Amino acid sequence: MSAAAKEVKKVTTNTLLKMKANGEKISMLTAYDFSFAGIIDSAGIDVLLVGDSASNVMAGHETTLPITLDQMIYHAQSVIRGVSRCLVVVDLPFGSYQSNSQIALASAIRIMKETGAHAVKLEGGEEVLSSIKSIVSAGVPVMGHLGLTPQSIYKFGTYNVRAKEQEEADKLRRDALLLQEAGCFGIVLEKIPATLAREVSESLDIPTIGIGAGKYCDGQVLVMHDMLGINTEFKPRFLRQYLNLHEQVTSAVAKYIADVKSNDFPNDQEQY
Repeated sequence: MSAAAKEVKKVTTNTLLKMKANGEKISMLTAYDFSFAGIIDSAGIDVLLVGDSASNVMAGHETTLPITLDQMIYHAQSVIRGVSRCLVVVDLPFGSYQSNSQIALASAIRIMKETGAHAVKLEGGEEVLSSIKSIVSAGVPVMGHLGLTPQSIYKFGTYNVRAKEQEEADKLRRDALLLQEAGCFGIVLEKIPATLAREVSESLDIPTIGIGAGKYCDGQVLVMHDMLGINTEFKPRFLRQYLNLHEQVTSAVAKYIADVKSNDFPNDQEQY
């Protein structure tokens, strides 16, 4: 836990700005349910993201596109009940903000009112500026997201590194400044060259949170299921796996099955 985060009982967007100013890295993970949110919050995480990656890791979809606003609200409600200290950011899902700023504002207001979350996140740059401005003007904190934007996967056609070419890198630089000017309190930079992420991070007053964007961002985020080794198929270069829960849970369940089959469970001490 960082020094700036220790100074407050609850992490806020202002806390993150202070952390960047002090050169203190920001820790961020995804969460989707009450139990894991409570564990991660008590461990001292700065930010929990209720990510639309729930579409993949919780619902089993191939992309993030199918998850609905109602489903995101359900997951966010569950997470909020489990935390007492960290900042909780909720993804606006695909289709809930792209068409016009009025729909975007209505979606953000629903999330804030129905979940008790602290901020929303949406993908895109200049294309979604009107939506960002509308949401911010209503008093809702917004986190941006540039680089690889998974909701646009069918447009990109690949999950490869973004902004390697000059034109796309220049657009990302411009978009980052536009998002800051529009009032975003932070920006996720996903799967872009580390040198570009460093340049963008140093150009902004607001913090950047990297995922596959190198060590020069102001913070880092990973999907909880990837970091804990619940998923076994997804192993990109940027992922550091801290546990192998898939293996440990499989072993525990196999032992439980064996104990039930052999009548070893429950034993005399485990019955009334």
